[in-house]
Amino acid sequence: MNESHDNAARDARTAAGLEADAGVEHIADVYAKALLGAAQNADRLEAVVDEFDSILTDVFDKHPKLETLLASALVLYREKYGVIDRVFGGGASPLVVGFLKVVARHDRLDCIRAIHHQTHVMYDKLRRRIPVELTTAAPIDAAELRRIAEGLRPKIDGEPIVSHRTDPNLIGGAVIRVGDVVYDGSIANQLKLLRKRMSQRNANEIQSRRDRFRHSAGN
Repeated sequence: MNESHDNAARDARTAAGLEADAGVEHIADVYAKALLGAAQNADRLEAVVDEFDSILTDVFDKHPKLETLLASALVLYREKYGVIDRVFGGGASPLVVGFLKVVARHDRLDCIRAIHHQTHVMYDKLRRRIPVELTTAAPIDAAELRRIAEGLRPKIDGEPIVSHRTDPNLIGGAVIRVGDVVYDGSIANQLKLLRKRMSQRNANEIQSRRDRFRHSAGN
């Protein structure tokens, strides 16, 4: 009985977590669209995205207590306005400062990193910048990465933004993921596919012999 209760409680917590994640994703989507829309109307799209990057890397990453303060539901939004003006008023554009205040007014600065991520996702789509994940068995240099990007450009109808990692388990070759499509050129995968084809061929041959035997026996 206790085990059943524990499982039910765990499932409920998991469901609540997924629901919360979905809620944050929706919030991020709404605010990212609003920011990019305002930036486009002001003809400052790239500049605004760069400012948003700077807020996270140059301020929040270096001063996590400030981010915690602004994200806290215990701090009134009017107090957050004052903090935003003092910290960002001298460097950030009125558009970005105003955006931060809107997010603060709705008590959503706890989602600022999710909003930032979604802003880049949408910005990349607008600029036809396509994320590409490249995995190789051994490290490769910047020149090789550029050659790979140049080779991908006409195939994906956009600007490939290549992120690279190594996986020693790959036996040579490379694996490239573009969205949901995977281009696997590793020897390991080729061997796996070969074994699968051979296994299937053997199974078909065995079945064919059985069928011929049954046909002969029937006659």
